[in-house]
Amino acid sequence: MAETNEAKWYVIHTYSGYENKVANDLEKLVENRGMQDLIVDIKIPTETVTEIKDDKKREVERKIFPGYVLIKMIVTDDSWYVVRNIRGVTGFVGPASKPVPLTDSEVAALGVEKHTVEVGYQVGDTVNIISGPLEGYSGVVKEIDIPANNVCVVLSMFGRETPVQMELDQIKLAD
Repeated sequence: MAETNEAKWYVIHTYSGYENKVANDLEKLVENRGMQDLIVDIKIPTETVTEIKDDKKREVERKIFPGYVLIKMIVTDDSWYVVRNIRGVTGFVGPASKPVPLTDSEVAALGVEKHTVEVGYQVGDTVNIISGPLEGYSGVVKEIDIPANNVCVVLSMFGRETPVQMELDQIKLAD
């Protein structure tokens, strides 16, 4: 196994319906063997869905990928062996059961790791646009939507107020 010192996200395949049991068994084993530095995090991607049944609404948590568990780990012979031999695990996703880490964009798309973004400006602040086609313009922040990674800036163009959607890192507080 190629050993790296950085924990990456991998996908393990489980028997359908065993996702929670596999995750719980893995967490216990990691704790008992003191492997927290090798197996960092275990997640089962879920989404909250509103079900309407018999005219009653209820929130239900549903697995996005039944039969799969995401695991953030450093792959060594030991960590691979531990994960591979948990009851209910059929193997890692990848060629010939050799674990292939998820790319950063895949991790972002799955929403596994929440990145908190802190911005140095707030609604009403004057900001400068530092990248994109409107680089060099200044405007006033109208609204900030951190989960969606965008901000609405009102620019004065051709004597008119024009609201423009930008990404959070495309602007900075004006000096």
